Amino acid sequence: MQQDVVEKIVQQVLSNLTGNNAPAQSSKEVPAKARVAMLTALEKFEIKEFPMPHIGDNDILVKVEGCGICGTDVHEFKQDPFGLIPVVLGHEGTGEIVKMGKNVKLDSAGRPLHIGAKVVTSMNLSDDPDITMFDLNKQNLGPATVYGLLPDDDIHLNGWFADYMVIRGGSSVFNVSDLDLYSRILVEPAAVLIHAVERAKTTGILRFNSRVAVQGCGPIGLLCIAVLKTMGVQNIVAVDGEQMRLDFAKKMGASATVNFKDHKGVEALTEAVKAAFGGYLADFAFQCTGAAAAHSNIYKFIRKGGGLCELGFFVNGGEAPINPHFDICAKEITIVGSWVYTLRDYATAFDFLKSAKDIGLPLETLITHTYSLDEIEKAHRDNLAMKGIKLAIING
Repeated sequence: MQQDVVEKIVQQVLSNLTGNNAPAQSSKEVPAKARVAMLTALEKFEIKEFPMPHIGDNDILVKVEGCGICGTDVHEFKQDPFGLIPVVLGHEGTGEIVKMGKNVKLDSAGRPLHIGAKVVTSMNLSDDPDITMFDLNKQNLGPATVYGLLPDDDIHLNGWFADYMVIRGGSSVFNVSDLDLYSRILVEPAAVLIHAVERAKTTGILRFNSRVAVQGCGPIGLLCIAVLKTMGVQNIVAVDGEQMRLDFAKKMGASATVNFKDHKGVEALTEAVKAAFGGYLADFAFQCTGAAAAHSNIYKFIRKGGGLCELGFFVNGGEAPINPHFDICAKEITIVGSWVYTLRDYATAFDFLKSAKDIGLPLETLITHTYSLDEIEKAHRDNLAMKGIKLAIING
């Protein structure tokens, strides 16, 4: 027995010295097959098994622990706007490294990676010369790929709605072993709001003492409130039509809420928002709904010289009628759009999640419903029915 151990050590040393290809490192027994929840048709998931693929020298095999259900997953479930079916969805996932190639040493932030590390993935960004030539902080606008929105291939383990996922060499990956499971599941949507708030700050209007309206209190809007509260904004009014979500807005740091169902017409709704701010309109507003009518309304909530960040439209949500004279020009509104995030925003999201907990924001309560992988179709239907706030698939 001892001789066998010595021989293995010698073989490993010789392999390293000669540069021969070493097998991928692994400390846990990996099954021969992996299960995935594959979207095979509109509103239809199937659990499929595929052989465990080869893990190359630059690849990482992750045992999936959990993944949140995003609005993008719902769009794909209902409409397949990206034309990806059949596809393994899930991009808000996290898990534990169980096998990795010999060349894998560091994550995208320069932190060491090792077997047992808890990780998340971000967008895999490609520079667009027309963008980066003039603005080096716009990589998110260039071509990008995301695990969970990749076309199916011969590896199949392309999304986080699975038992295992393969992170290919050259992909973004972050070691987040210092975060708990629910915080790790919230990293991706939190990065969306970090980016949006950073965009808002470029206007010079968003400050500690700003009156801020947040329209739409789904997971994105609620995280927007939490980010604003964590950075010190005290006067936040949340607008939504579901009382449960407005109650969560208070937990995340909103100072007041307005239920638009209680007010008939945009003029009455505007007066309610104004009253919630003590008789003033908002200095700044975040539009988080993805609904065209909501975008049209939000200009009315903003004072002259105020600002707006629109981040709700990841897919085509339709036309939004506005009056450019009254809504923009006569008020000199400063508008910024926000599109996903950069890798820097992703890293900042880790600190936000820790800071929010430090000040007592119960972010973990945003994950209200959890499901097994076998229940994924029910989970998506429950999400469409607006049951709870953030729904997640958790692997036992």
